[in-house]
Amino acid sequence: MRSRSSGSPRVDAEHDFLRARRRQVLSRLAMWLRGEPDDVNITLPFDEVVEALGRVGERRIGLRVIRLDSIVGSVDRGRDFDRRFRPTSARVRQRWERLAQASRRGEHIPPIDVYRVGDLHFVIDGHHRVSVAYALGLTTIEANVTLVKTKVDPSGIRHRGDLIVKGYRRLFLERVPLRGEARAAVVMTKSEDYAQLGEHVEAWGFRLMQDEGALLDRETVAQRWYTEEFEPVVQMLHQADLVGDRTEAEAYLLVASERYRLIRTHRWDDDVIKAVRDRRS
Repeated sequence: MRSRSSGSPRVDAEHDFLRARRRQVLSRLAMWLRGEPDDVNITLPFDEVVEALGRVGERRIGLRVIRLDSIVGSVDRGRDFDRRFRPTSARVRQRWERLAQASRRGEHIPPIDVYRVGDLHFVIDGHHRVSVAYALGLTTIEANVTLVKTKVDPSGIRHRGDLIVKGYRRLFLERVPLRGEARAAVVMTKSEDYAQLGEHVEAWGFRLMQDEGALLDRETVAQRWYTEEFEPVVQMLHQADLVGDRTEAEAYLLVASERYRLIRTHRWDDDVIKAVRDRRS
């Protein structure tokens, strides 16, 4: 919904800013009352995001119209605005109100500059313009876009805490370089599980090389683990109703760890499943 006008751009801009500040304060209060972590309502730092995901390269794709709600972070101005680009203090007021007045008078506002990572956008230049656009009820904005390619898919990132899981996933995929369908299938929700699974796959690969008397590279070990170990075991876990509400990778890791701890073996058979089921019941 677009902001109402009193007929005076200056007065309206002042009211716009005060309303945006009030909403930011109320949002922080609501978060505190709900007991939510502090990082839920802050803009995502671009450098931390691309470090967690693994930066591959970038290319300019030019002027685009992007949705405001796809803008989730900032290159270097995170402290001045919250996740919805509401001002966090009066420090930005003077410039903010000048832009709001210009917008209300219908003057041309230059495009902002952003990085695009997946479906997410991070402001390089134009933080005040984004904030004013939000305050005036707009849903889109013009932006000069630079596309950044990363090793790990950025989908699922909502706040800063999610970067920890993404970072561990990137490290796991460097240790276990799965490709295609296998890469998409092996997913964890807890960061520490990626580290444990990586160790498990490397141990499996070591035993494989001992059995075959041959040195295998990481890509070969990863693919053979997925096809010879992960897929058959996950199919068996589904048949035994041992996946539940976990991801398949989480179910695999849980049962594989329990298997060895209980029976001290790396084999898979009905006795293993029975022992694990008895332990989990």
